[in-house]
Amino acid sequence: MPSYKAPIRDLQFVFHELHEADKTLSELPGFDEVTPDLVDAILEEGGKICEELLHPINQSGDQEGCRFEQGKVTTPKGFKEAYQTFIEGGWPSLAADPELGGQGLPETISFMLEEMLCSANVSFSLYPGLTRGAINAISHHATDELKQQYLPKMVEGVWSGTMCLTEPHCGTDLGLVRTKAVPKGDGGYAISGTKIFITGGDHDLTENIIHLVLARLPDAPEGVRGISLFLVPKLMPDAQNEPGESNGVSCGSIEHKMGIKASATCVMNFDGATGYLVGPENKGLACMFTMMNSERLAIGMQGLGLGEVAYQNAVTYARERLQSRAATGIKAPDKAADPLLVHPDIRRMLLTTRAYNEGARALATWTAINIDLAHRHPDLSKREEADDYVALITPIIKAFFSDYGYETTTLCQQVYGGHGYIQEWGMEQFVRDARIAQIYEGTNGIQALDLVRRKLFLHDGRLPKRFFNMLDSYVAEHKGEAALAEFIEPLSEANALLQALTTWLQETSPQNPDELGAAATDYLRIFALTTFAWLWARMAQVATQKQAADSSGFYQTKLHTARFFMGRLLPQIQGLDSAIRSGANLMMALDEAEF
Repeated sequence: MPSYKAPIRDLQFVFHELHEADKTLSELPGFDEVTPDLVDAILEEGGKICEELLHPINQSGDQEGCRFEQGKVTTPKGFKEAYQTFIEGGWPSLAADPELGGQGLPETISFMLEEMLCSANVSFSLYPGLTRGAINAISHHATDELKQQYLPKMVEGVWSGTMCLTEPHCGTDLGLVRTKAVPKGDGGYAISGTKIFITGGDHDLTENIIHLVLARLPDAPEGVRGISLFLVPKLMPDAQNEPGESNGVSCGSIEHKMGIKASATCVMNFDGATGYLVGPENKGLACMFTMMNSERLAIGMQGLGLGEVAYQNAVTYARERLQSRAATGIKAPDKAADPLLVHPDIRRMLLTTRAYNEGARALATWTAINIDLAHRHPDLSKREEADDYVALITPIIKAFFSDYGYETTTLCQQVYGGHGYIQEWGMEQFVRDARIAQIYEGTNGIQALDLVRRKLFLHDGRLPKRFFNMLDSYVAEHKGEAALAEFIEPLSEANALLQALTTWLQETSPQNPDELGAAATDYLRIFALTTFAWLWARMAQVATQKQAADSSGFYQTKLHTARFFMGRLLPQIQGLDSAIRSGANLMMALDEAEF
């Protein structure tokens, strides 16, 4: 059975030392009591919950899966009890508004908890995760009456939430949605239609489930301009706001999946169910994007979480498993063979995983800090700047984190050799669980298109310009420092390559719009790797300053990992740049009949 230990020390490094978030966040309105001691206490307690409560039921939950019997979904053994303990501890409400029963803590802390939840038990994390996204959408767009009625119980965790977009005939192209919403004359709407792939659409963890449903009004325009958003409870609240009568919402079946088997993925039927409009008529897609963007960040965290737990277990195995002798001579003369860890290729796989994980943790925390700045900074220009960063980085977190998460869980499985393919070791579950993150909440191809078609051109290219200016400033500030040269030079070259490629795409795409689509996936990876290079240079800067006084070896290890990233992973961008510049015609020249 695999094990998990929350990476508290590295989370503390990223929060306190790299980003100096204590100072940044404590200066925001409402966060004056967010002290370093409080943050550490929350991380440590959250780590214990993940290690001791959620991880022990991860493998058994995968093996048992959810059950669908007589129209009801039952989660695996131990999930209901674990969920009750989870909400009693107040974990779903960390960053929620105190007026709704939340604790009013920074989103940054919630992000760090999210990583640990995903490492411990991805399937479990999806239930509170979808609810958190639904809370965001309702908070931003619903009437005060709906907020007051539904949000306190959702924040508490006794009611959960879902996102109902996909239908049997349409996924990404939501303009094809057919679900109908007919006004009832009393302020409500009769919602009728079928939604598929609904995470947490039905389960036994909460008293009620609140669905956010995309549907069309009778006179709605065609396409995405005619979609509205509705709040549809599974059970209608009674006069005391307790779950009452059934509301015409039913689960038709659950999917039998490759992974995340303890997360109920449902076919949901709405048969004249009463719903309430959230936001303006025909503007539902824009309202739903509040939830979708939140979920895309959370899905990216799944890649990081699974990469971390896979790494931990693969390192343990590589230390203990004896296999052949080191090429440079016997390392364990008292044993029949040397440990796997002496072999360069094993180290390649482990260091690749570690370098991506630690870079991702740094980027996730930086993004979360910017979410807090965008929400609370008193200066409008600072809020705009932070919001630009979040908008730009969201598709990168969703796509690159989930891409590398699948790559690295597979690498860690490979470390085990044949045992990695065997169920009892747990590695094959991590691989299966990681695969879905590249698909749901908008496939990674869609994320890449969002980056190149929208974010590069939004506000006359303001988002990438702002980001590149920040990298330029950092490089210029540290260019002459000999101690950092091995990190600043590769960053400078990567930054120059990315900016030149961005300009090339912006200039060539008007002549051939296919260039953006052809470049999108590779461009996103270049952007991600360059961003990681910036963060690894900064981490190396901190480690260089502190390693002399450190007896634990933490900072020395950080520097070794930074060098590995710069020397072995960042150079991918050269080949990707060449591939992009070869042009779209290499993809589009093939006649349809030739496929």
